[in-house]
Amino acid sequence: MTACEPKDGQSAAGADPALSGKDRRVTVLGEKPLVAETLPEALDDETTPAEKFFIRNNGGIVPAADDPERWTLSIDGEVNSALALSLGELKSKFRHVTQRMVLECGGNGRAFFSPEAEGVQWHHGGAGCAEWTGVRLRDVLQAAGLKETARYTGNFGADPALDAGHPSPPISRGIPIGKASDENTLLVFAMNGKDLLPVHGFPLRLIVPGWTGSVSHKWLTRILIRKDRHDGTLMDPWHYRVPPTLTHHSDTFDPATFVDLESMPVRSIITSPADGAQVGKSMAVRGAAWAGDQTVRLVEISIDAGVTWQRADLQPQKNPYDWSRFAAKISFAVSGMHEVWSRATDSAGNAQPNEAQGWNPHGYGANPVHRIRIIVN
Repeated sequence: MTACEPKDGQSAAGADPALSGKDRRVTVLGEKPLVAETLPEALDDETTPAEKFFIRNNGGIVPAADDPERWTLSIDGEVNSALALSLGELKSKFRHVTQRMVLECGGNGRAFFSPEAEGVQWHHGGAGCAEWTGVRLRDVLQAAGLKETARYTGNFGADPALDAGHPSPPISRGIPIGKASDENTLLVFAMNGKDLLPVHGFPLRLIVPGWTGSVSHKWLTRILIRKDRHDGTLMDPWHYRVPPTLTHHSDTFDPATFVDLESMPVRSIITSPADGAQVGKSMAVRGAAWAGDQTVRLVEISIDAGVTWQRADLQPQKNPYDWSRFAAKISFAVSGMHEVWSRATDSAGNAQPNEAQGWNPHGYGANPVHRIRIIVN
């Protein structure tokens, strides 16, 4: 969290057993379903360790399968040959791919909207960048043979409803066939070289990089190929949908005009120093930036509340959808309390605003500059 963020939430330590082994800087925002975000200073690794990775669930957590190699994924609908593939068959029949890619919750940044929007009050910590190993969804779809009528996927997981007495279908969302066929969209079975943890979708999940995390389905069991947009749970007119233009909380909202939240907006976070750190008058700043389907063109640092900006050095990405690590040297003329801001600009020219813009009822797309306060000795 930054100095401008409320310090609510609780440490993962001693909480839900699913959080066992999580870093103490992963803070719980909700217990049913389990939701936890990561403090920016815990995201200083080039590759985010599993113990520091955020958590977003919409239902219960699926217990670890006794024989994960027999876990089955079905592909049906608008295909020439429906498939039912075990995890073992996916691993043996298709080429393995490992890529470091950002995964981000669609509501990341929601807490910066005023007045408060509906939903989990994420700050900047609903994101991480792990190395994901799996097979390309495109290769599996080609094996099934897409019909000309294939336009959309419907993705289903095994996560149970939270209330067994009043069961409701777990979240089921989908993506256009173009994104499903992108070479970077993966069926994933490993994270940072190890099996997925149950809380992160063991034994099989989707990673749809650059897009809202809700379409990166955990505990994946079925992909239905459809002629039209999927109509599963949380594909209603309000959820994961946004107005087509910037709006204000006093506006009248017509969900019939909303569009699906797909590519996430450009964002940067300062990962070192930590908010509240005591530093010398000359110091190094490090961080990370990412930009959905775009790339990061520029990251800038300000120490005078955005009056002037200093360009940071960008480290090359490992592969598409990796985050861009940045670094800069800054100095202060006087001691005392100071703020440091980071601002990223993407390849389409979109820059982070100083304050969250585009208020909408479910609070998607808030990406203000990241601010920390430090004490200069």
